[in-house]
Parts: sequence; C-alpha cells; structure tokens
Amino acid sequence: MQIIPGTHAGPNIRKYHHGEFPTEVLLDLKAETSVSVCLPARNEATTVGEIVSILVRDLQATGVVDEIVVIDDHSTDRTASVANAAGARVVSADSILTEHGPGHGKGEVLWKSLHEAHGDVIVWCDADLRSFDSRFVRGILGPLLADPQVVFAKGHYHRPEPTDGAGGGRVTELVARPLLSMFFPELCGFLQPLSGEYGGRRAALEQVPFVCGYGVEVGLLIDMASRFGISRMVQVDLDVRHHRNRPLPQLSPQATAVAQTILKRANPAMVDEMIGLWLADGSMVPIQFEERPPMVSIESYLARSA
Repeated sequence: MQIIPGTHAGPNIRKYHHGEFPTEVLLDLKAETSVSVCLPARNEATTVGEIVSILVRDLQATGVVDEIVVIDDHSTDRTASVANAAGARVVSADSILTEHGPGHGKGEVLWKSLHEAHGDVIVWCDADLRSFDSRFVRGILGPLLADPQVVFAKGHYHRPEPTDGAGGGRVTELVARPLLSMFFPELCGFLQPLSGEYGGRRAALEQVPFVCGYGVEVGLLIDMASRFGISRMVQVDLDVRHHRNRPLPQLSPQATAVAQTILKRANPAMVDEMIGLWLADGSMVPIQFEERPPMVSIESYLARSA
C-alpha cells in the first residue's frame, strides 16, 4: 500500500491526520513490527479503565497493538486494579530499576516504561483523557509504521476546554512556545510540543536521556531533533482532546519545570538544578531538575536483549 507523504506544517516538519491510518491500513503496514502502548498513570481510576478497554477492543484484539502497559506512579486510588481488570499489564513504578530510586514523576515513569515494554515501537498516551478514542494511538502509530525513516511522532489536537482554547494549553503558549522561539526556533513548527500523545522507535528512544519531571516532553522533542534531525520527526492531527483541566496554581510547578528544561538544553549553566518556586500564598515549592541516562547505558536493559 502506498502512503502519501505528509504535508509540511512548519520547516521540515511533516504533518499527517489520524484518519489516514484506520485499523486495516495499520495491519497492512505492521508486518513483523511489535507495538507497545504505555500509559503513565497516577490516581487516574476514573479514566484509565475506559482507555484500556477501548485499546484492547480496537487495537490489541485486532492485532495492531501487541501489549498495553500501565505504569502506576504511586497511585492512592484504584488505578492499578481498574487498569488490570480492563486488560492492561500493570507495573508499579517503584518495582522497576529500583537502583535509580522509587520513580516519582512523569518523566521517570516514561523512562521506566521504555525498560518495561517490549515493542519495537512505543506509543505513549496520557491516562486522564475523557471521551477517549483509539485514534490517539492509531494516529501516532501510523507514520512510524508507514515510513522507516520516521523515528518520532508527536500528536496535536483541538482543546475545547474554556481555559485552553484551540492552542496548546496555557503552559505551552505562555512558557514553552516563547522559550522555544528564543532558543530552538526550528521546533516551533510543532503545534503542541507538550502534548502527552506521542511515540517513537525503540532504537531511537533508547539513545536519549529522559527528564524526570514535567519537562520530559519538551526535553524529548529537543533531544530527538538534536540527535536524529527534524526531517525524521512528524506531527499528527488527532482532532479533539478532552482531559482534566487543572487550575492555574497547579500549573506553576509544571511551567517552571518546562522552562528549566528548555534553558538547561540551551545552556546547562543558565539555570540552577534546584529552583525555589515562590507561590502567591508565600509558600515555596522546590523544583529539582533531574534526568535519567539513555536506556542503552543501563545494564539490565542491555541484558534483556542479550
């Protein structure tokens, strides 16, 4: 089957639409490639079950996806049991690579999921999505199966929540986009650099570090572009995305971590690894910059495939 190359959304960034990749097309393209879908989850019992159930029904049962893995990040609700009952393989973050610590934080969990999953292609999806549809995975997976030169696919979408609008969200528009424009303008063609739906080839992902916290998405974007080039990265229109909308005070630590990551990648000496974020109520939140090394430097990971 011939796939028409995507159009350009920005300098050297190809753009696709999820509608180009229905299940039958993905099955035709998949051949011997194995696919893992990984969901980082912390206290997402209200949404993770439906997400897993839809992925099992639409993609795993049809043979498009080989495994669905939920990495439970120290949840205090029923996230693990709900995800397991829906059909996912659930692994606790504090049981993976324990020599590197208990594993709090989104980036840490994503890094550990790369160690835990077995697919040649890894697709990540946030576990707080509402009105979920398999297009969030199909769209990301499509270009990676269609073109062997593509190493990374990033999703974008319309966000109808009142405080987000059609753009990339408050942290994206007020922090990430301005700083990327200053230091990494070649990445500004990515419409939503902080989106939680993206994926890549294991052979590429295992070669880059993972920022431990909220800076993981923009860190991966910068590092994948630096190592492999923007010509090997694409973005995919996933239509509309509904998710839990956080109040502004909860976004301040995330925004700080994103800014810290971009500045660190621009010049490591530009910003401290520990930042005290002072909030309006006079309290201080410590924001620590940490990152995990490329997975190819982890002995247990290398031993797994030896």
